[in-house]
Amino acid sequence: MNEVSAPGANAETEVQAHAEHKSAVSATITWLRDLSLSVLIAIVVILFLYQPVKVEGTSMMPSLIDQERIFINKFIYRFGLADITRGDTVVFWFPGDPSKSYIKRVIGVPGDSVEVREGTVYVNSSMLRESYVPEEYRDHVSMPRRTVPSDQYFVLGDHRVSSNDSRSWGMVPRNYIYGKAVFVYWPLDRLGLLH
Repeated sequence: MNEVSAPGANAETEVQAHAEHKSAVSATITWLRDLSLSVLIAIVVILFLYQPVKVEGTSMMPSLIDQERIFINKFIYRFGLADITRGDTVVFWFPGDPSKSYIKRVIGVPGDSVEVREGTVYVNSSMLRESYVPEEYRDHVSMPRRTVPSDQYFVLGDHRVSSNDSRSWGMVPRNYIYGKAVFVYWPLDRLGLLH
């Protein structure tokens, strides 16, 4: 028995297949466009707003640990969206060798007087409450009172026993500070905002 097709059935099937192929190509192009735009936005965000950095050393323990990966906000201080305030964890070029970056906590801002008496920090003659420094990370070193000059900052590591900071090499110029630590992204068990 011979099969008979209605005239134009093959043409209709071809038109439908062509339309489906065209739709699939269009969907692929849309997907690639969206992916490219997402990558471009991610690059702009990373280059101008946030930068991933790796913590090296133990001077900021327990807030930050060695080899931890964090994001720093490079935009917030650059365009004056926020002032650098006491308690901020900042990333800066080391004044003694600007090819190196350090990360420390801001303790004194311009105009403050800072003194350390047997490990206890006093800012403007008031004892600084430092819940981020556990007892076992405190030292008993003293430092005479210093006044923080205009456009400079006094910084300390949270792990006072092992921190190389403003107590030994002085203040950090404002223009050396290029970011604020905001978010831990690795390891995953420490994922979260920094305080």
